[in-house]
Amino acid sequence: MVHTPTGRPARMALAALLAATVTALPAPTPASAAGPGWRNLAAGQAADANPLKGFIPYAGTYTTFPHSMEWFYLPLNAVMTGAHRFDWRALDEQLDAIAGRGHQAAFRFYLDYPGKPSGVPRFLLDQGLLTRPYDDFGNDGQSVSPDYDDPNLAAALDRFIAALGRRYDGDPRIGFVQLGLLGFWGEWHTWPHNGDPGTENWFASQAEQLRVLNAYDDAFDRTRLMVRYPGADNKAHDLGYHDDSFAYSTLPGPGWHFMDLMRQAGTTDKWRTNPNGGELRPELQGCLFNTPMDCPGDGDKDFGASVAQTHATWLLNHHAFSPGYTGAAYDQALKGAKSLGYELRVTAVRTGQRGRGLDLAVRISNDGVAPFPYDWPVQVAAAGRDGRIARTWTTSWKLTRVMPGEPAELTASLPLGLPKGDHTLVLRAANPLRNGVPLRFANADQDTTVPGWLTLGRINVS
Repeated sequence: MVHTPTGRPARMALAALLAATVTALPAPTPASAAGPGWRNLAAGQAADANPLKGFIPYAGTYTTFPHSMEWFYLPLNAVMTGAHRFDWRALDEQLDAIAGRGHQAAFRFYLDYPGKPSGVPRFLLDQGLLTRPYDDFGNDGQSVSPDYDDPNLAAALDRFIAALGRRYDGDPRIGFVQLGLLGFWGEWHTWPHNGDPGTENWFASQAEQLRVLNAYDDAFDRTRLMVRYPGADNKAHDLGYHDDSFAYSTLPGPGWHFMDLMRQAGTTDKWRTNPNGGELRPELQGCLFNTPMDCPGDGDKDFGASVAQTHATWLLNHHAFSPGYTGAAYDQALKGAKSLGYELRVTAVRTGQRGRGLDLAVRISNDGVAPFPYDWPVQVAAAGRDGRIARTWTTSWKLTRVMPGEPAELTASLPLGLPKGDHTLVLRAANPLRNGVPLRFANADQDTTVPGWLTLGRINVS
């Protein structure tokens, strides 16, 4: 049982309420299915957009598809202006714009993005950093591939990652940070320049990859991290993965697909503690949800199986926002977006008086494929007949521990400290982004008493 500490003001209020009684009023549904003292809560539809999950667009204003996050890239030289100098305005401007729309951000930094100007900071070029021009992926010499094992570059990345973590770890504007930095698009590969017969290997050595992994793991304790490829070298790190060829080269088979690598690395169950994400393969975005599905060419093309095996929480799918889906394709895409990540529902509640406090227990199920990715504060509040909240309690409940298919029972003892009369208990997981999308439970009584809160039932204090 979780006990919420009470301070001196709360104890004084309790002393004046020695005669208080708490009575749970009859529920509209039979209690027998939940067990003695329990009241069932009616199920409802999951929200079309819940925080930190679903399909997301490149950063911008869109009303064509429900969403709670936005995606962007930034070149390293946009913020790293010297060996020990940083100008964070470019990053803050993006984060502020996205937060202003009530959304959290997912992003990565890059040094080399085919088709865009190089992201390598000028000071590294002045120090003699080797770079390689190329024409692959329509680059036509615009960007260059740096020598990732150059000691000056390695030291600069150490300093950048440490500074990024000091400033932004736990920032409520941020949902996920992808490690980036290495390889084309920051995707941790330089294919076709990867050492295959007849090619040079331009990618970072294993030692440099591990150095970047360790630097990010050291710099971030609260904000969730993701790296492109599962591997034995990152299995023990506190990070998840992003499959950027989702539903194309996801399912196991040839030995190099995403789930092949997950199995080889022994990370197939890591989704229980570290969320996975990625990008729906761009060639599939406009056709995968058609009926019948009419995507040409090769690839898995099995969205449902890819979600089930990866336990993905969110995917970049810009087509959903521009040009957008219509008709049956929209319905299928929305169903696909809602199948990602968590789907939380409170199935039953029990209240009772014990001494001077309220004993509260809730049963929560997760009908999704992954746990909620953060331990946002889970709060209980008492609202009066006017819908105004009279008191709020913050529990120590952890939604990250509510696993798919493993219902949880959470309990707390709450000091009353309420005025006499009827009150309605409500529940929420508080989004730390002040105007962020509220987490909505898949219950019929979500938002019925107070917007953003789930109604649990009534109590009477006399």
